[in-house]
Amino acid sequence: MSNDDAATTQAVSSDDAPEIDVTTLPGGLHAALEAILMVIDEPVPTVKLAEVTGTPVDQVEKALDELVEDYLGNDGSTRPRGFVLRQVAAGWRMYSAAAHAELVGKFVLDGQTARLTQAALETLSIVAYRQPVTRGQISAIRGVNVDGVVRTLSARGLIAEVGTEEGTGALQYATTGYFLERMGMTSLDELAPLAPHLPDIDSLDAVIKENQ
Repeated sequence: MSNDDAATTQAVSSDDAPEIDVTTLPGGLHAALEAILMVIDEPVPTVKLAEVTGTPVDQVEKALDELVEDYLGNDGSTRPRGFVLRQVAAGWRMYSAAAHAELVGKFVLDGQTARLTQAALETLSIVAYRQPVTRGQISAIRGVNVDGVVRTLSARGLIAEVGTEEGTGALQYATTGYFLERMGMTSLDELAPLAPHLPDIDSLDAVIKENQ
């Protein structure tokens, strides 16, 4: 059994910090997990939560699932919350509830200049649905030069270089784990079925050659 496999069955205590018995804290394990999840700035894996709380992973997973249901108010005992607990590619994190997305978006974007432009959103969509894809292939779809937009998306960590295209040596781009995190997804399989409406890579290559 590997170290990672062992960690998934039993939490490992740190030698550098005093052990804390979360069962003695108000609210027990559930409240302890909430306290951690409220201060993280990126998703945290179940194994890490188990390690920090000194609790077996299976118990942490059960508690997290119970918190998910509590926040949704599915059992009728609590009201639905304005936030949800969701597991994405890298782990667990709190997110705003989808029902309040428009309101939250208005609050976040008011006075902000960091939102993606329409051009960036279109380019990001093409990468997501046709990855791995080159700048030339993206340009063939959008009909404009995308060098600046690709640099912006790369700088924000939403896409990254994943190799080169065989034959041309052109850099290929794909979405990142951070992209999945921001989208609240665990895999690209959760993307809406839009891809059939985009041309395939072979068609794009033909367009690129015609324009050279």
